[in-house]
Amino acid sequence: MLTTHRISADLYDDEFGLIAIHSSLADHAIAYAINGDCGLRLKRMANDFLVGAQVSFSIFDWDDELNGNYWTLVSNICEVEEEIPSEGFFASGTSLKKSYLVEERKEVDYFLKVEVADESLIDPLIRKINNIPNVVTAYSVEIQSLKSKRNLIF
Repeated sequence: MLTTHRISADLYDDEFGLIAIHSSLADHAIAYAINGDCGLRLKRMANDFLVGAQVSFSIFDWDDELNGNYWTLVSNICEVEEEIPSEGFFASGTSLKKSYLVEERKEVDYFLKVEVADESLIDPLIRKINNIPNVVTAYSVEIQSLKSKRNLIF
C-alpha cells in the first residue's frame, strides 16, 4: 500500500520581516550598498533561486550567527530572452519576458527577507536603506497580505 505525505501550510514559518526595495541598481550594486550603509555582510549565493526551468532570481544571504539573525536579499524580477519565430518578410527576433517572484508586487525590484531575534532592528534598517543613493523607496511588507508568500521559502 502506498502512503501519500503532504506538507501542511501550518509547517510554513512566516515569522520573518520583509522589506520591499524599489531601486534601479543592479543586484550586486544594491547588495554592496546595503552592506556598506547598513552594516550587513550579504554575499551572492553559489546558485540562483530557481523557480521553474528558465526562471531564476539572484539571491544574496548572510547568516549572522553572533546575533542570531539571517538576512536574504532576492531580486523580484527575472528577465529571459525568448526567440520569436517569424514568417514572411520579417526575420525572427527576440522578446524580453519578465517573471516575478512575488506576482502581486510587480513594482518591487528587491526583497530583503529579515529573520531577526530583535524586531526593533527593522525600522532603523528601512531608514538606512532609504538613504542609499538610487533607492527610490524601501518599506515593510505585510506577509499575510501576499498570495505568493510561499515563493519566499528559500
